[in-house]
Amino acid sequence: MDRCRQFESVVMQILAGVFGAAGGGSVAGYFIGGLDNTSTRTSGADKLAFPLETISTVASVLATALSNLGAMADSGVAGYSAGGSSPVSSVIRKMTFPAETKSTLGVTLSSAREDLAGMANSGTAGYFGGGYSTTYISGIDKITFPGDTKSTLSPTLSSAVYGLAAMANSSVAGYFAGGNNGVRVNTIDKITFPGDTKSTLSPTLSATLESLAGMSDSGVAGYFGGGFSPNTAVIDKITFPGDTKSSLGTGLTTARRALGATADKGVAGYFGGGVDTGTISGIDRIAFPSDTKSTLTATLSTVRSALAGMADCGVF
Repeated sequence: MDRCRQFESVVMQILAGVFGAAGGGSVAGYFIGGLDNTSTRTSGADKLAFPLETISTVASVLATALSNLGAMADSGVAGYSAGGSSPVSSVIRKMTFPAETKSTLGVTLSSAREDLAGMANSGTAGYFGGGYSTTYISGIDKITFPGDTKSTLSPTLSSAVYGLAAMANSSVAGYFAGGNNGVRVNTIDKITFPGDTKSTLSPTLSATLESLAGMSDSGVAGYFGGGFSPNTAVIDKITFPGDTKSSLGTGLTTARRALGATADKGVAGYFGGGVDTGTISGIDRIAFPSDTKSTLTATLSTVRSALAGMADCGVF
């Protein structure tokens, strides 16, 4: 009987990891939309299942095939993607966890835009900042959970930029970094929760960059990786709560731009796709808290760039 109970316990632990949504555990990261090497856009997403790190495809996450969109998630509840091209969109799309049912919000972004970034204070609100339509954008739109109402913050980014990245330390602050406002920038703006006040960090990115990606191990550190100025393999780390910056000893496998990122809180972060010498499908893994890098055997279902990432890590 003891051996039976021990075996049952092991099985339940495995099932809790794979099907953790019911118990609040990590479930999956999603790489959404993007362009293949023929500049064909996709409306689907690749799902990176935690903790086994297998890839499957979720069809028609987006109402239309899009690239250059932003994404964020109310972990354990739903993921959101917004904006993108082509054509340039103001639509905000919702995928409810764990069933992955898709809907479109009744509210939209303040203006149609592409090359924006998203981050979330999980359980409270998500934010979409920056982008480009007919001009560069500095505004930040807020989607309040669970009613999915939209407002626009009074503070704006330090400059109107497109091609920026974002990540968040949930319940504390979100960060928007890099981008292009006619010239590339290395600025990191901080939105402190819950008051949504804005400040600009003294440390900056290691270089002026656009088309980078961001993800975080919430409560510990956030990471900005890749980007263009020219292509870089550098991963910058912002350690919470002091917001000190360092650069990882090992960067991405190759220098790349226009990649996506997602993270399994407390376990690992993932940078997928992008363009190095061509469009790629590989996924690099940064293990927490050691920041060691490996490359997954699993790849995106197709080579892809200009994609977005978000994750369902359960309720936290």
